[in-house]
Parts: sequence; C-alpha cells; structure tokens
Amino acid sequence: MQEQYNQCIEEDEIDLRELFATIWANKFTIMAFSLVITSLAILYALYKPNLYTSKTILIPKDQGSKPSLGGGAAALASMAGISIGGGGELDISSLFKNLLGDYAFNKPLIIKYNLDRMLSPEYIEKDLVFAANQKAVYEFFKSLSAEKKEKPRDEIFFETFEKLKNILSVSTDKESGAITLGAKFEDRFVTKKLVDIYLREMSDYIKRLDLKEIDEQVSYYEQELQRAKNLDLKANINELLSALVKKKVLSQAGEFYMVKQLTKPQVPYIKDKVGPKRALIVIVAFITSIILGIFWVFFREFLRNSKEDAVVYSHTENNDYQYIKE
Repeated sequence: MQEQYNQCIEEDEIDLRELFATIWANKFTIMAFSLVITSLAILYALYKPNLYTSKTILIPKDQGSKPSLGGGAAALASMAGISIGGGGELDISSLFKNLLGDYAFNKPLIIKYNLDRMLSPEYIEKDLVFAANQKAVYEFFKSLSAEKKEKPRDEIFFETFEKLKNILSVSTDKESGAITLGAKFEDRFVTKKLVDIYLREMSDYIKRLDLKEIDEQVSYYEQELQRAKNLDLKANINELLSALVKKKVLSQAGEFYMVKQLTKPQVPYIKDKVGPKRALIVIVAFITSIILGIFWVFFREFLRNSKEDAVVYSHTENNDYQYIKE
C-alpha cells in the first residue's frame, strides 16, 4: 500500500514538472499574447472619456397640512375612491422610475429639448475629458469609423430614449425616504441639464394629471350637489368639494409637486469622475490574458499529443495487419 502511495506521489510530481515545463517552453507565446491583449486594454482605457454624475436629493412633502374631512365626507370620499392627501400616499420614486421608462413620456421631451442632439458625439466631444488630456486615441478611432447613414427621425428618437434609460436613474434611501434623481454621462455639463429637465418635467406631468383628476371630481360633485335633496348629503358633498379645492390650492405651493428639493444638481468638478476605472481595466485584462495564454498553450499541446497518438495508433494497426496477412 505504501509503495502504491509513493508511486502516486511520484506520478503527480512528474505531471507538475511537465506542466511547468510546458509553460516555460511556451513562455514567449504567453508573453506575446498577454502583451497584445494588455495593449488593446490600454488603448481602450485611453479611448474612453471620463464619466461624471450629477444628482439632486428630494424628500416627499410633509402631509401634516393635508385637508381633513368629517366622518360622512370621509366615508363618501372613500366610497368614491378619492384621495384628499397632498400626494404623500403615493410612491414618488416608483412614479419617477415608471416615467423614465415610458417612451410615450420621453419622446415629447426629446423633441422639445433636442436631446438627440445634446447626447450626440458631435455635441459633447468638445467637453470630453480623457486620461492625462490625451484625446489622440479618441480622434484616431473616430477617423477610422465609417460615416453614419442618415436614420429616420423615429429611429433616432428611440435610440435617444434607450441612451437616456442608461444615463438617468432614480433611487430611494429606505431609512430616510429621500429620493435621488441622478444622471451619469461623459459630458459633465449635460448631466446637470438632464437632471434639471427631468425633475421639472416629471413634477409638472404628475401635477397636471392630479389637477385634471381633481377638476373632474369637482365638476362631478357640483352636479351631484345640485341634484341632492338630503341636507346631510349636501353638507358632506360641500365638505368634500372644499377639501378638493384646498388640495388644488396646496398643490400650487412649492417649486416641485409632491417633493421638496434638498440639494440642487451641480456641474461635477472636472477631477470628480466616477469612471471608467482605467487601472482596473488594464489589470483585469493583464491577468485574464495570462490565464487565456496558458489555457491556449495547454490546449495546443493537447491537440498535438492527440495527433501524435493517432499516428502511432495508425502505424501500429498497419503493422499488426501486415503481420496477420503474412
């Protein structure tokens, strides 16, 4: 048993020696492969401009000043599915996220603010920032790119919408309830513009929908008030109408609907980049290239050994066949 154990150890040692011998014999191949991949990674890291982010922090408005209703009017409002609150019951963060992902909402904004042009390379390239101010690599690859064909306007709008979905983001702090609306893009000036535009437009859009619903409810209950005969019912409808009017008045207060702006978006400082992680890109590419180079060497060695074994096996078969024939 001990002899078999020692024999297994010797075979393992021989295998390890063969593996290291194979790597050492092909060290220049591995180094060349690693050099090519790492060089391409360095070029890519230099080609990518800096990424910047601008954001605003919002907090939902306090509901302490929302109109209150008496028992009868409250029951009537509940039966009609009417909310008299200032909007605090709604998940503002979810509303913002849904609007950012809605093409029907984004397309008019793209047209109104010329966002397709604002996000185009021709518009932003003057403000791009590169590693050590080296723009030569970017200019070189730009000169190699073929001229783009003219696209239909609808296709341009949809592509811009897809870009915006990757640029804009909404997140919520679960502890404080604060909402962060941010934009991450290569042009640091554009990031602030986008945050300002979308905060204003989303707030106004939700406000218009809410006010439209309030106007429809007021119109309906005014008609019901004229038809009502019961004095208690009239009193409840009057109280309900009063609460709806108060809600409409309160909705006009403040710069933004349902939220207060805790911090305003700023143009990021030129050195305050969030990406790309150039050093990480090069290090990962270097390590990966060495692993792939070693894998390729072993795979090539495996194919070579398989061919040699096939030749030996074929030669042995031919000799056996010749022996039997004689």
